[in-house]
Amino acid sequence: MSTTDIHAEHSVAEHQHGPGCGHEAVKHGDHMDYIHGTHHHALHGDHYDEHEAVAEHSVAEHQHGPGCGHEAVKHGDHMDYIHNGHHHALHGEHYDEH
Repeated sequence: MSTTDIHAEHSVAEHQHGPGCGHEAVKHGDHMDYIHGTHHHALHGDHYDEHEAVAEHSVAEHQHGPGCGHEAVKHGDHMDYIHNGHHHALHGEHYDEH
């Protein structure tokens, strides 16, 4: 899975992610990302990085939809499917990690 690290739009002083912060936690490698709106925030020293990721599987490998075995969650104008702690959303011929 590829990631791009960009500093998140809020600082650690403005809001601290962690248990009870009100944001869903998702395991991402060796750390936790916190879903903040449509963004994934990960603590990196004294700031949060914005993690943008593509899904770890292709549409050809597994198709999400009714009956696929993954929980569907409404996300704006589309559905995300929770797959092993990740949120997958169909985007053309691939899935985005939301």
